[in-house]
Order: sequence, then C-alpha cells, then structure tokens
Amino acid sequence: MQDTTRIPLLQMTGIHKQFGATRALSGVDLRVHEGEVLALVGENGAGKSTLMKVLSGAHAPDEGQMSLAGKPYAPKNPLEARRAGVAMIYQELSLAPHLSVLENILLGIEPTRAGWLQGRQMQQTATDAMSQVGLAHVPLHLPVSQLSVAERQLTEIARAVALGSRVLVFDEPTSSLAQGDVARLFALVNRLKAQGRAVIYISHFLEEVKEVSNRFMVLRDGQSVGGGETASAQPAEIIALMVGRSVEELYPRSARTPGEVVLKIENVTGAEKPLAASLQLRRGEILGIAGLVGAGRTELLRTVFGLDAVKSGSVKVGTFSSARETPARRWAQGVGMVSEDRKSEGLALNLGLNENLTLTRLPPFFSPVRRDQDARQWAQRLSVRFQDVRRPIGDLSGGNQQKVAIARLLYHDADVLLLDEPTRGIDVGSKAQIYRVIDELAGRGKAVLMVSSYLPELLGVCDRIAVMCRGVLGAARPVAEVNEHSIMLEATGTETDAEVSTVTAPAMQSI
Repeated sequence: MQDTTRIPLLQMTGIHKQFGATRALSGVDLRVHEGEVLALVGENGAGKSTLMKVLSGAHAPDEGQMSLAGKPYAPKNPLEARRAGVAMIYQELSLAPHLSVLENILLGIEPTRAGWLQGRQMQQTATDAMSQVGLAHVPLHLPVSQLSVAERQLTEIARAVALGSRVLVFDEPTSSLAQGDVARLFALVNRLKAQGRAVIYISHFLEEVKEVSNRFMVLRDGQSVGGGETASAQPAEIIALMVGRSVEELYPRSARTPGEVVLKIENVTGAEKPLAASLQLRRGEILGIAGLVGAGRTELLRTVFGLDAVKSGSVKVGTFSSARETPARRWAQGVGMVSEDRKSEGLALNLGLNENLTLTRLPPFFSPVRRDQDARQWAQRLSVRFQDVRRPIGDLSGGNQQKVAIARLLYHDADVLLLDEPTRGIDVGSKAQIYRVIDELAGRGKAVLMVSSYLPELLGVCDRIAVMCRGVLGAARPVAEVNEHSIMLEATGTETDAEVSTVTAPAMQSI
C-alpha cells in the first residue's frame, strides 16, 4: 500500500486551467513520491497534456498550487522547470538533429568558467549520463540525426539525467519503439525508480501501465476521476474510468463474408523494400501485416499506393493494373491510405480540419458551406474533439489528428483501405471506436489491409495475418491458426513448420 503519510516529492493541488470558453482542467490533484512510477491515463483531450504543460512551466495555472520536495514550485517557463529538476520526455522528441549527442545533452546547461566552455567537464557529464541509460557505446560527437529512434529516445532521457532531474515525465515513450527497445526502456525506468527519482508515465497501452507503474491516476474531461494501486486494478476498471462507461468488447467482430479479390500483389519488389511480396485481398476482409520495425511493412503499403515505385512484379486493383501509379490515380481507383507519419505526410497541419478531411474528393461545384457540414459530420462520427472545423488541424491532439486521417477515408468512400498503424497515439476509448468502424467497413464489403506493431490488435481485428521478415512477406494465415508467439518467431526468422502447425490463437483480453 502507498504510504500517504510521507511528503510527496511532487504535489499538484486544485489545478485549474481554462482556454477561452474551454475548461481544460478543473481542480486536478496529483502526487508522486520518490522511487515511485505514477501512470497518468485518459482519453485524448482528457487534460493530460495540459496538466503536464502546467507542471513543465509551459502554461501557468489559473488556480492551484504546486510543491517540489516540500517547497513551493511555480516555474515561469520550461527552462526554469528543468533547472528545478522536472524533465519532460515527449512523444515527439525535442532534440536538435544537427547537433551532436554531447551538445544535445548539455544544451542550455553548458558548464563555463570566465565565459569559456569547460570541455573536459562536458565530456565527463555526458559520458556519465549516456552510461546510465545504456548508451556508453555511442560516440558523443555523433550527430543525433544518425541515431536510431530508440537511441534518440534514450539520449533525451540522458539529458534529463545530466540535469539531475528528480521528476521525469514520459509521454507515450514506446509509440515508435520496437519490442526489444521497450524492454530496455522499462529496465531504465526501474533503475530511475531505484535511484529515488519520481516518474510520471503517460501511455495508452494498459499492459505497459500494469508492468511499469506502482499507481495509476485517470483523467476525464479535465478532472481526476479515480486511481489506485496498479497491481490490484483490472484493465476493464481502468477503461471504464477513462471513457465513463464499460467497454464490453474492444474488438467487435460482425459477420464477414469475403467476396471477390480487389487487390492482387504478385512478386512485388520496391526500390529498397519489399524484397518479395505477394498477397490477395478480398472484399469484406481485414488482412493484417505483422513484422518488426524496418521489416518493410510500411514500404509495401507505400508501393501499393503509388508513393514508392514498383521495381518488379505487379499490383492490380480491381481491373486496374499499371506499372506506374500515383496516389491521385489510386484515390480515383477507390484506394485510400492512412500514413503512419501523419505529421510529415498524412496531414497538412497548417490547413483546417475541413480541408484535410475533404481534399481527396471535392465535388464539381464546390461549396465551402457544404464542405464544412461534411467535415463536421464525419469528425463527429469519430468523436474528434474540435472547436471549429476551419481551425488548423495542427492545433488538435495527436489522437484527434489520427481520427481525422481515418475519417478522410470514410468520407472518400474508398473500397480498399491501406491502414499503416491506424491507432498509434489513440486512447483506449478511441481505439474501440476505430475498431468498430473498421469492422463495420468490412461488413459492408470494404477491403482492409492493415499494418500494426501491436499484435493483440491484429489478432483481435483481422481475419488473416501475413508476417513480413527482412523485406519478404510470408503467406497469409487465418487468425485462428496463429498467436503472438508464432508471429514473433516468423518475424524474427526463427519459425519452423512444426511450430506453426501446433499453435492456435489464445482468447483475447479486452483491454
């Protein structure tokens, strides 16, 4: 049990924050002790980001107080918060890619004497910090742009360690990490906890919350609605607190009748990947593609959609078959795609929600009023939280941006949907909505080709799953014939026919 008699290392009491007519936070209380990991969970728009921006000095609270180690804490800006010992590790990393590892770690806290940088002290501080996060092998002079995603994540944590931060906030830290990197991150969080640091861990993955945290706290509509000891909490209880209702079935599965083949890929190779890919996708079917990061799953979807060139082989959509296709032609053929990189290529962040949602299918006689009505209708159907459809979509949370990208395919009425990590950055309640929409589309005869790194999602949603390993796509198997273990064996190239023939799909837990 948590000892509530100890003074928390960090305490936030009665925090209120309002933006115009929108009340983002209403009297939120939060506490976290030394050597403790507190999981902060809630749907997109629940107030998590706003609360952490108050903590980090990016926003000043309208009401409420904060204390750090028993002393009043009211940072005027993020730099002041960092110097006080509060570090943020964001989902969208805030490193300077053109600077070296050493320069990033010590940016803003460079030791000087009489105006001169202390090079030896800088080297020692950066070396110690990188050793603590398991990156002692990475040269300090290397530009951050040359690091892997996982190494960049750990470098950002090393910067917090170099600062001597006592409170670290992790915002969706595993969203771009492979399974092995996630295990290393969890080991690091446990080391930070053992050092007496306090960690606030934000995640939409409840299995991560169960594994890494001591306590959890749920925000909904800007208010704290519950929490407790993680070990004794059931996932269904946490979900019910998050969405305000029970979610009986996370992965709905209505009756599906596969029809004619609408997408046929034969011996396709791309400029770099895939090296070899063949599959057939039918109407009314959801086919999942599993594999490790870098296996070539995204490249396969990009090749099918015309974003990347087909080096050899053929891609046939219905009756359309051409060696050279473009995304515009694919849209015209009834193929739509949701990119895994929504910020760089999936959305135009400076344009409004209305433009992002409707640009792929403008009517011959354009009406701004009709466009706004359509955008509002589809955004509301997917429960996108927005104030004005004409506001830049970059103002929305990442999860709401993702839902707009999916709503675009619904508005376009695409027959073949290419979904690359469609629920990345989306909370549990919103995931349930997306899964229902995908299930409804398959029930209506749409064909869905879906890439996901989250195996429970593929097993719960798909009819068949194919695994990609080192650029080569394996045969698609019915979901009843595979499980997480067999998929990982094939993804790592260690599968045997005997192992595949003896496994069956486990019962899925609705979390």
